[in-house]
Amino acid sequence: MASEETAGGARKATKSKLFEFLVHGVRPGMPSGARMPHQGAPMGPPGPPYGGSPAVRPGLTNQAMEASRKRPAPSQQQIQQQQQAAQNRNRNAKRRKMADKILPQRIRELVPESQAYMDLLAFERKLDQTIMRKRVDIQEALKRPMKQKRKLRLYISNTFNPAKPEAEDSEGSIASWELRVEGKLLDDPGKMKRKFSSFFKSLVIELDKDLYGPDNHLVEWHRTPTTQETDGFQVKRPGDVNVRCTLLLMLDYQPPQFKLDPRLARLLGIHTQTRSSIIQALWQYVKTNKLQDSHDKEYINCDKYFQQIFDCPRLKFSEIPQRLTNLLLPPDPIVINHIISVDPNDQKKTACYDIDVEVEDPLKAQMSSFLLSTANQQEIASLDNKIHETIESINQLKIQRDFMLSFSRGPKGYIQDWLKSQSRDLKLMTDVVGNPEEERTAEFYHQPWSQEAVSRYFYCKIQQRRQELEQALAMRNT
Repeated sequence: MASEETAGGARKATKSKLFEFLVHGVRPGMPSGARMPHQGAPMGPPGPPYGGSPAVRPGLTNQAMEASRKRPAPSQQQIQQQQQAAQNRNRNAKRRKMADKILPQRIRELVPESQAYMDLLAFERKLDQTIMRKRVDIQEALKRPMKQKRKLRLYISNTFNPAKPEAEDSEGSIASWELRVEGKLLDDPGKMKRKFSSFFKSLVIELDKDLYGPDNHLVEWHRTPTTQETDGFQVKRPGDVNVRCTLLLMLDYQPPQFKLDPRLARLLGIHTQTRSSIIQALWQYVKTNKLQDSHDKEYINCDKYFQQIFDCPRLKFSEIPQRLTNLLLPPDPIVINHIISVDPNDQKKTACYDIDVEVEDPLKAQMSSFLLSTANQQEIASLDNKIHETIESINQLKIQRDFMLSFSRGPKGYIQDWLKSQSRDLKLMTDVVGNPEEERTAEFYHQPWSQEAVSRYFYCKIQQRRQELEQALAMRNT
């Protein structure tokens, strides 16, 4: 499909240009320190994050740390919630967003050429928005019937086989005729040709009742769920005189159509339509004639025409579909009168009739294939990942550059700030609360709260030991 290839090619070209600019877009001779770094405060030297031993004061074991200094152990439910949150974070990490590809302002100031990358990024955003809007429009269009009026040419022909007295079989010794009903769609651009029977719900051929009797004058075909489609119908009967026949063709409307009651048809100005179109025409009539109740919007105040049709002075909107059921009839069949000729001089006589039928718009198949198409998606995703990886490397280079610049301007002050930052991070990583520096002095334990804290500590230990003894005695008694 041309539009599909155009959209996929445009997105792929945009991704390729973005990646090529990020990889090769730095002008030759540019020093490495000015290569599109990341904006942010320096937090430490380049390399893996700080990972030392737990922050415990010298001489104090992990087991001796007070319970109030630690966070309580998580329950099983909390562990499951944490695991679920980790899975969600991993899933969200895979779905990288457009914001992750934006270069910070400081990088754009350092490298003026990066503005070309930002222009490409803005173009990509507009392109994605346009494609998404078109996809939504196509999805909405596919929900509605997309039909085209086409001409179905119907061919009705017959052949006559005269009697042959010298024939050995009984069929050859009796004159007979054969009627054929065929058809094809004119100017059908579709690759898959539709069978003739697929246009009809039923076909009835009525022969002369005086010639073939009440039990043999009807030939009927009706569609069933297991019906095999065919290119035509044929009927063979004995006879050597011209036969008048009537063909009744019932079109297979999709969605189904109905014939309106004559009074309702005159009121709405439509003869045969789908149920949704009929209800829409009724609503239009109600709005035009202001029949909706101004106080209770749910009701319709019927005028004299509505009262004659629905036989009530007032009705609800929700009652319309049910009341319409008795006013909708099956559509009229197509009636064709034909004479089966047995004139020996006219071996084959063909009559042609053009019938208006509704077929699916060929554009609908192309629109569906556009929505289901995955062409170029894998290559686009690969280019997208490369762009994200390049942006991440640029951000890392920016962090390294900031560290080197800050360290070169004031080594002493930077090291002190860095140590303070690492100390705060270490406290957060080890879940340590309080101030370890103050706790190292003796004055910290002479405060008024210390006596109560010691009492509470021993009370908790006694209660814990008591529960252990009670459990041991209970097990021994059983």
